[in-house]
Amino acid sequence: MQSVLQPLIDACEAVLKFWHGVIGDGPNSWGWSIILLTFTVRIVILPLTFKGVKSMQRLQTLQPEIKRIQARYKDDKQRMNQEVMAFYQREKVNPLGSCLPLLLQIPFFISLFYLLRSSSFKEDIATNPGFYPIDNLAEKVTGDPVLLGFLIVLYVGTQLAATMVTALSADPMQRRIMLALPFVFVVFIINFQAGLILYWITTNVWTIGQQLLVRKLYPKPPPREPEPEEAAKPARGKPVEREASEDGGREKKPKVAVASAKGDGGGNGSPRKAPPPPSPRKKKKRSGRRR
Repeated sequence: MQSVLQPLIDACEAVLKFWHGVIGDGPNSWGWSIILLTFTVRIVILPLTFKGVKSMQRLQTLQPEIKRIQARYKDDKQRMNQEVMAFYQREKVNPLGSCLPLLLQIPFFISLFYLLRSSSFKEDIATNPGFYPIDNLAEKVTGDPVLLGFLIVLYVGTQLAATMVTALSADPMQRRIMLALPFVFVVFIINFQAGLILYWITTNVWTIGQQLLVRKLYPKPPPREPEPEEAAKPARGKPVEREASEDGGREKKPKVAVASAKGDGGGNGSPRKAPPPPSPRKKKKRSGRRR
């Protein structure tokens, strides 16, 4: 893993030394260099972050239609997955687009992990290894339980805040899982170098500010209503209505349409009058003669 990430490790070391050269070799300088390295990494992936935000918002607008497809094929999981993927292709949306910025942070995190353990970094900070209450950024803080507890509380608090502003409109189950992850990661946090914990806390603080800015720049769009299902074609002719009655109901003949006031009746706008009934046929009188 280290050999694969060696170019990225070298890049992180170059950026770290650059910021340290800008700050100078004063007290706490290497800690501030790690913070500025974190900002640099987040700025580099910022365009992809905004793209991921747009992808997430796009998915949120399509949720009503996705739920309709899932409800329609709930008894056939394979068909449901096929229809959902076909829907994504028609809408030209990538469901994993919102996860890309998070995945890109993982190689930088691992690279910094190896960098802080390297002998070259330990030699660089040998004369100035501390950062405020932290004695050595390249070592674990398990020797100081109070400091370790403070860093864990700071990590969990910033991670929960970052999760709440990021997964504000996520599915309730997914949101509960994301809120539980910081407590799961505590087991790993206690074995990390102090500089890596500082990097992670700084990342969480950046995420909080970034999401608050994104919510102003990209307000949540209204969800798109699902398209109504195609109605069945009506049969030719007017259907015969059945009138409900006490004796079981009987067929009701269609009513004759009444001519409108502006119809082809009288010119003065009055409705057309019905024609008078025909006069009764007169019977011929029979003569008194019989054949």
